[in-house]
Amino acid sequence: MSEVPDASLVERLRAANARLREVVAARDGEIAALRYAKDVEVAELRAVVAAQGLRIAELQRRLGMGSDDSGTPSSKESIQAKARRKAERRERDKDVSSRERSPDRERGGQPGHEGHGLSRDPSPDKVEQVDPPARCRGCGGGLAGAADAGVGWSQAWDLEIIRRRVEYSLPRRRCACGVTTTACPPQGQAGSVCYGPRLNAAAIVLSAYGNVPTERAASVIEMLFGVGVSAGFVDRANARLSERLQTAGFDSAMLAALLGEPTLGADESPVEVVTPQLDPDTGRPVPGAAHVMVVRTPHERLTWVYPVASRRHEEVIAQLTGFTGYLIVDGYGAYQKLAGTLAGIQQCVQHVFRRCRAVAKLGPGGVQNWATKVRSILAEAHDAVTAAKAARRSELDPDLLADLRSRYDTAVASGIIHNRHRDWDGDGNHPGYALANWLSQYAEQVWLFTRAFDVDWTNNASERGVKPAKRHQATSGYWQTDQTLARWCRINSYLTSARHHGLTVLDAIHTALDGHPWLPVPAPG
Repeated sequence: MSEVPDASLVERLRAANARLREVVAARDGEIAALRYAKDVEVAELRAVVAAQGLRIAELQRRLGMGSDDSGTPSSKESIQAKARRKAERRERDKDVSSRERSPDRERGGQPGHEGHGLSRDPSPDKVEQVDPPARCRGCGGGLAGAADAGVGWSQAWDLEIIRRRVEYSLPRRRCACGVTTTACPPQGQAGSVCYGPRLNAAAIVLSAYGNVPTERAASVIEMLFGVGVSAGFVDRANARLSERLQTAGFDSAMLAALLGEPTLGADESPVEVVTPQLDPDTGRPVPGAAHVMVVRTPHERLTWVYPVASRRHEEVIAQLTGFTGYLIVDGYGAYQKLAGTLAGIQQCVQHVFRRCRAVAKLGPGGVQNWATKVRSILAEAHDAVTAAKAARRSELDPDLLADLRSRYDTAVASGIIHNRHRDWDGDGNHPGYALANWLSQYAEQVWLFTRAFDVDWTNNASERGVKPAKRHQATSGYWQTDQTLARWCRINSYLTSARHHGLTVLDAIHTALDGHPWLPVPAPG
């Protein structure tokens, strides 16, 4: 007979088994929790890696940005950007024979190229004799008593600096009322000693137009002319010219002339002003950073540079109110507020190209090739417009224009679709999505040059107009007040525009200081 197990032993075994199950269940719970925590940690790490990858890609993109894919001036490009641009240009030019330099080609102008250097004046101011050569340039032998072989010539163009002290005799007349009146001198005032118009012009050209700091301009004048002027004189020379222009109504004349033009370009750039402009109502600094505005005709015949207290929309477009022609601008939204009164807005295609180049560099793979296609299509459209103008046609072939526009719309739609949900480490949407949406929204403004042949497809003229302000800031660092900035802007506008109307800088300064400055007039309608 089998032995019956003890009841208490069975109970103990059952209890031990239950505890074992509890331990196993607890361990299973811990293992599941650890697995879950591990999965969460792995997911978090993957997210961090993905975010860091996006950040690294963005930093690499910014590091490689240059003047061809951003607003960065070429003078401030990084070494990497310059090297990358040169490499891309070499690669691009490999198959373009006209851009390849032959190993046998001499540097400089080629035979048959019309030069732009000096040419001999048949009526020189002075002829001087030079001693004959003493030794033969071939064998080195002496040439004393050698046969006369004719005369060669060489001509040097130079100028003489003559220091003069002119004293003006000022007649006086006594009126019947008993008051004596003295004649006004051409410069300065009665009973004073001052510098003449040429030294004033030198001070203005160096400091306001040549962007030489005031103290340095005074030193250069002393080195060139032997006259020790002060920095205060240089500053007062600029102030006098600005006052003469303001009194003559130069600003209002320039504005009236510009508003009568059929096409204008506009651009703006930040500048550094030490003492900001104050709000006349509150006495506090005006919010925002000071900028210079440039409004320019496409062929640079008229250039108006003027300061604005900030980049607020109202400040930027204030002087353009009343203009009804075509306006060429970059993508800044302030100009859209003028759209209702303008004949049309042309978005600068060069800005579009830069943004497209920047987006085309973003990965993965060739997903951003749509941006390269947009550039190619717009370049093709520009070539077609150029050919049509050369053939004296006033519009593009409708079928050609429709085909170009259809390809553009397809490429832009591809950019929207492929970037709509793409991750991005920076602020806002992915740059590809933002650009594609912008190109879709403002397509009519991007393509205006294909319908209005008188409108340039880039705003390069206005961009060149802001470079003097950037150069001045690079050399002098800042403007002290908004008044000195306004003075600098007025002088630059005057001298630049006067030069494009056939005046020399010195003549423009002299006539202005005499109280008769050149003033722009509206073009005939």
